[in-house]
Amino acid sequence: MTSTGQPATPLTADWTGPFGLPDFAAATPEQFGPAFDTALKAHKAEIAAIAGNPDAPTFDNTVAALERAGRTLDRVSALFWVLAGADTSDAIEAVERDVSPLLARHSNELYLNAALFTRIDSLWQRRASLGLDAEQARALERHHTRFVRAGAALDKPAQQRLAAITERLASLGTTFGQNVLADEKAYALILEEGDLAGLPDFARAAARAAAQERGHPGQYAVTLARSSIETFLQFSARRDLREKAFAAWIGRGESGGPTDNRAVVAEIVRLRAERAALMGYPTYADYRLDDQMAKTPKAARDLLMEVWSRARARAGTERDELQTLIAAEGGNFALAPWDWRYYAEKLRKQRYDLDEAELKPYLVLDNMIAAAFETAHRLFGLTFTAANVPLYHPDARAWEVKDASGRHVGLFVGDYFARASKHSGAWMTSLRDQEKLIGDVRPIILNVCNFSKPAAGEPALLSFEDARTLFHEFGHGLHGLLSDVTYPSLAGTAVSSDFVELPSQLYEHWLETPEILTKHARHYRSGEAMPPALLDKVLKSRTFNQGFATVEYTACALVDLDFHALREPGDLDPIQFEKDSLSAIRMPAEIAMRHRTPHFQHLFSGGGYAAGYYSYMWSEVLDADAFEAFRETGDVFDPATAKRLRDYIYSAGNLRDPAEAYKAFRGRLPAVDALLKKRGLDVPLAGTAAV
Repeated sequence: MTSTGQPATPLTADWTGPFGLPDFAAATPEQFGPAFDTALKAHKAEIAAIAGNPDAPTFDNTVAALERAGRTLDRVSALFWVLAGADTSDAIEAVERDVSPLLARHSNELYLNAALFTRIDSLWQRRASLGLDAEQARALERHHTRFVRAGAALDKPAQQRLAAITERLASLGTTFGQNVLADEKAYALILEEGDLAGLPDFARAAARAAAQERGHPGQYAVTLARSSIETFLQFSARRDLREKAFAAWIGRGESGGPTDNRAVVAEIVRLRAERAALMGYPTYADYRLDDQMAKTPKAARDLLMEVWSRARARAGTERDELQTLIAAEGGNFALAPWDWRYYAEKLRKQRYDLDEAELKPYLVLDNMIAAAFETAHRLFGLTFTAANVPLYHPDARAWEVKDASGRHVGLFVGDYFARASKHSGAWMTSLRDQEKLIGDVRPIILNVCNFSKPAAGEPALLSFEDARTLFHEFGHGLHGLLSDVTYPSLAGTAVSSDFVELPSQLYEHWLETPEILTKHARHYRSGEAMPPALLDKVLKSRTFNQGFATVEYTACALVDLDFHALREPGDLDPIQFEKDSLSAIRMPAEIAMRHRTPHFQHLFSGGGYAAGYYSYMWSEVLDADAFEAFRETGDVFDPATAKRLRDYIYSAGNLRDPAEAYKAFRGRLPAVDALLKKRGLDVPLAGTAAV
């Protein structure tokens, strides 16, 4: 039996593995249906008991009771979504299609429970007289806000329509993500030895391993994993093959077949607009940002446009430089999107005597993991010890995390290599979040990435962008590991989406510090440290190609806001809308969006970043300013600054409004200046060509 009296299944029993891990061997697809059924019944019974409690509502019998409820469902859901993202299968995807609307329906039943909302609203109205401490007051405020934003205060017809929209959106998000994964799994550009012109040894080795994995021994394969395709676009001298691979990459979700996402996007946008209207907001962007740090779409757009104008001007100069290079080599063609990375790499080599092929041998995956760990040790006193525990895939690895006193902090799991069973991208997730409500519950945090897997016996080598991704996701991981709150709803990364990227993007800064690179950037063959001259080139070139990088990101964020600013989307053609949106901001023809609409999973595979992709730039204003706090001390590991960072950002979860949390750390809110300096956009360009 479970703790709520429901019959236990193999997946609903308490986790008793090392560090409280689940029994991954028991997590077969056919077990999840019964497990979700049992867990949902248990949680419904708990909710009914809280809502029907004859005693007057108190914080403990209502808010804290909700926080204690649903533990079985939390475990089953956490395990399932880890597998659905990182090691899926046709059977898991079938369960996902079934369970997504069920979970949405369950969420509706929770947040639209009139008796339960009456109790929470009663507490909210009397909050000043309840004698709550600061954390209890924050927990009550967040619960009340979630209920109101879910429609608890609407009339019954509006609630019924809202519930139907929520369920349909859950199904559409699942469909969108599975369609993208299907396109990525189905594609591989198979190459022969004669097709590899320009590819350095590490790229050839990765392509050979990818072909072997996909059943083409002795050949080479370029896949749609970002680490594979971007490396190919960066180095391949075959313009025809670059164009072919690029077309497949930007065409995901737009095949015209059963995995085409255009109709899915159109319906999602329509339903979100309708949801916003039901909630009394003019647009979905207004609804979404009302509970974010930015507060309004205008605030987000103003930041993006301030950066856009500078980035677009810089990209115009960069484009002209690349076109000049093409002409100097005798090329009689205009720079195209599939050319940019290739010629930018050549220009970087020319300008800084630096290329990725020279740099990558020093960026060994295991050394970069050690670099991330040492940064955490120097900032926060953490240590990481390899833990030999059973996990869900042989590629995944685990480390026990302890603090300076030797106290167990949590378990960290890293799953770094791309494979057909893994969704693209990189993310942090958890199997268990920190809390103190039911005891000292320690977190189990995962980082999932998609780096190219090396051939057997060879080390995994990262690009500098890969290494930055590793630090980024580990920053999220630390946000979960260092969490120190009582209530699970406030733990770790449970903060607004335009604040959650601060710990991750801030952590990237330490990768570029000489203190870290000098020690951990070592040649995979000789073991020698990166030469000072090479390190100097890396640091001097950090703003190279930033016009391109900023344009490809910012365009995505602006298109996102445009989609979600539609009041009545009507018969929407997402591709034409994307074109019109880009035309309005005069998108350079030589640069493509980092994520085109039909595969923009941040927006449409779930709603986590819908009307919120601006969050990365918003958080970058914070992270650039936050790192300046360390630089101002003369020590990028300054203990006093690190303590404030831990106390008010990494360990604080959602204890405070994000603006208040940042001010507690920094003493003030940031300006955009540090971001512009970080990207090299702070100095106007003289004689900039029109784009």
